[in-house]
Amino acid sequence: MRQPSASSSIEFTRRDLLSLALKGGGAVLLGRPSSAMLADTVPDVKLRIASIELEIAPGLRITTTAYNGGVPLSPLRLQEGTPVHIEITNETNRDEYVHWHGFLIPAAVDGAEEERSLAVPANQTLSYVLTPQPAGARYVHSHAMAGHNLARGTYSGQFGFVYVEPKDDAGCYDREVFLATHEWEPYLTNDELEEQSHEPIEQQARDQQATAAEMSQDHWEVAYKVGSINGKALGHGEPIRVKEGERVLFHVLNASATENVRLSLPGHHFRVMALDGNPIPKQALVDVLELGVGERIDALVEMRTPGVWIFGSNDDVLREQGLGVVVEYAGKLGAPMWKDPTGQGWDYTLFSEGTLPVKEDVAMPMVIDEVTRNVNGYERWLINGSAYSDMEEPTVLRRGVRYRFAFRNKSDDAHPLHFHRSRFELVSVNGRVATGIRKDVFVVRPFGTAEVDLVPTEAGLMLFHCHNQFHMDSGFKRVFNVV
Repeated sequence: MRQPSASSSIEFTRRDLLSLALKGGGAVLLGRPSSAMLADTVPDVKLRIASIELEIAPGLRITTTAYNGGVPLSPLRLQEGTPVHIEITNETNRDEYVHWHGFLIPAAVDGAEEERSLAVPANQTLSYVLTPQPAGARYVHSHAMAGHNLARGTYSGQFGFVYVEPKDDAGCYDREVFLATHEWEPYLTNDELEEQSHEPIEQQARDQQATAAEMSQDHWEVAYKVGSINGKALGHGEPIRVKEGERVLFHVLNASATENVRLSLPGHHFRVMALDGNPIPKQALVDVLELGVGERIDALVEMRTPGVWIFGSNDDVLREQGLGVVVEYAGKLGAPMWKDPTGQGWDYTLFSEGTLPVKEDVAMPMVIDEVTRNVNGYERWLINGSAYSDMEEPTVLRRGVRYRFAFRNKSDDAHPLHFHRSRFELVSVNGRVATGIRKDVFVVRPFGTAEVDLVPTEAGLMLFHCHNQFHMDSGFKRVFNVV
């Protein structure tokens, strides 16, 4: 698909911006205005893309690209349904794409090259309007293709929460805490990285199958040297300070480029309230939060176990590499403690209403597989037997039609799957009912199956891809055209 040209600065007066956003669904796509039109333009949100030096721990400084000089970007709080003028200045020497993840917005401002979105040209500024919807925990991140450049795209520090305030908030908490996980100093390795597996069906399939990637000694994966929460390795940032009896609503984001994570807070239970910013049909208490790349969880914790604790990865190695944060009760001192969780684990079906799904209009089989591209060991991902090509005509979907995407994962990787500019409903996971859960990313486990119902509402090009950057760059994506 051919990328349309973008002017170096596309700006409008506040009156023009709001009028066009309300009439045109939120996008501003006109030519360069006169200087008179800029006189009263005041951006609501400014993003500056620039290189920074980030101190993850004392003596450990990493050069990365970030928004507004920090990692993560300080949470943006926007009002549901209120148009927002966005101004993005790119101070790097490469074009960038800024993706508003989880938003129902036009393709032009979604921030994906495959959708022909507006790029932010190198050393230039781009302005447009979008209307934040739906309410809930969304986020913003780079959608640049990285390839084998492990400093670009989601490997970088370009990410942050965007919380779209609902028109009505029940306010069942005393305070909110935003936490974003990320890994640093990525490198390519041909050592096999073991996927976490928790269901018998997966272990049975693992024993019975071996993919070409497993048999190849040159199969490449991405590994990391350092982990962080909110840009700091465990023990090197400010602790989360709480009081006994306080009700804390944790907004947790997995902002990794490639790694799914499992997190716990010893001695405490998480009451899951929302997934990907969307309220769930049935709340449930769990001891483990599991997030695929790009997933968000809103979980309420009643602070009733005084002490100093580690909120972090269940994997000892990843926690030692820094993937954690200290939670400190008022008046408590000492070294932070960790205990392995023993209670309720993670399962999407815990949050389902359990009702039978409605009949779909169109069945959409999606078989996921991989092949090694050549002797260098870099894989190529296939959907229904074919790899992505930008020369392919997008598959047409019609607004208002219920499409049931049936995923079958023939690989030994867990894949976080993302539909842009859409929300879908889980239908089943490994044959178990999961209705009522609305998301924009979900994980299909190794050798697993899942069904989701998607009823498109936003016209235009819509990208589907694995949110693992390494997989997406290796062809794991498709483009649909919603009409």
